[in-house]
Amino acid sequence: MTFRIVVLDDYSDMFRSAPRIGELADCGITVCREAIDDPLARAGLLANADAVILTQQRSAFPRALIERLPRLRLIGQTGSRTCHIDLGACAERGIVVATGGPGITYPTAELTWALILAAQRHLPYEIRRLKQGQWLSTAGISLRGATLGIYAYGKVGRQVAEIGRAFGMRVVCWGRETSTARARQDGFEVAADRATFFGQSDVLSLHLPLSEETRGIVTAGDLAGMKPDALLVNTSRAALVDEYVLIDALRRGRPGRAAIDVHYREPVSDGGHPLLRMDNVLCTPHLGYATTDNLHLLYDGAIGQVRAFLDGQRVS
Repeated sequence: MTFRIVVLDDYSDMFRSAPRIGELADCGITVCREAIDDPLARAGLLANADAVILTQQRSAFPRALIERLPRLRLIGQTGSRTCHIDLGACAERGIVVATGGPGITYPTAELTWALILAAQRHLPYEIRRLKQGQWLSTAGISLRGATLGIYAYGKVGRQVAEIGRAFGMRVVCWGRETSTARARQDGFEVAADRATFFGQSDVLSLHLPLSEETRGIVTAGDLAGMKPDALLVNTSRAALVDEYVLIDALRRGRPGRAAIDVHYREPVSDGGHPLLRMDNVLCTPHLGYATTDNLHLLYDGAIGQVRAFLDGQRVS
């Protein structure tokens, strides 16, 4: 009997062109490019699947869904995070959850800078005007000499900081002691305190992972202390800032602007969402990690795990 695999949420249609796709030539593969929010519809799609490949954390895999899939034997998770999967329910039913490598981080750092540059130079607005036959109407904001705040000096934060230094910016970091210690070792400044960090940053970029500890870690008070012309950038996780706190802060004008790649409910299907309708907010549809090389790397990792499972090898 053919081993059936369903790939969920491959929005960019990258799975079929992954370098290792030939290793699954003996399998039946269904690639779903659209998000399926309806639990019953998702269960129906997966009813005959022996394996599911999940694209990052785009789809939750709760107990209620797992219990509707008696044939499922393997979940191949692209990347290393499994917080969206009910691992207990999988263990009870003997479903193997295999994770791949974490992927590469520089695409997110690059996207962070794409957002910063687009916001500082009003690119979406000016491009739209030019297509309408209208000419220059704004003045951009230079980066050289401005203060770049990096909240969490991890892999992505470090890459963003290094680019900021190349632009001639003053880079100031904040976060846990281990994070700020690494920043100091690399020659970056650490803010004297939290209020100073938020208050001095002209561009402030968030790079924390999401956990119960970091959920809502950026408070209304933090935002109120920012400059009225400051730019808040989030290419990490939306819930680092409460949704309504962020909307209210932007309406009040502190910070004056935001550039956001991550959203509270993804994919965003409501074009009327307040953040999408605000002139001082630049939003993109979670493009951060979604580059051809990174998605191929992530899918190749999942393909390797499925192949190992089929060959009777241990997967993890």
